[in-house]
Amino acid sequence: MLALERRAFSGPGAKERAVRERLGMTPTRYYQLLGALLDDPRALAHDPVTVNRLRRIRDARRERR
Repeated sequence: MLALERRAFSGPGAKERAVRERLGMTPTRYYQLLGALLDDPRALAHDPVTVNRLRRIRDARRERR
């Protein structure tokens, strides 16, 4: 999942298509699991740059609500 988050996607729907094809799950389920993964210390140890970037994005969205 973190490898997928490191990629840049070319257009609308490209990421969702990749989630379905590569991981075999719906985008909704992907984002649910990704949210839980961001709180896992093992994910932070594995890829701190990606995890911290995604945490900042998540926190900014929460603050806007």
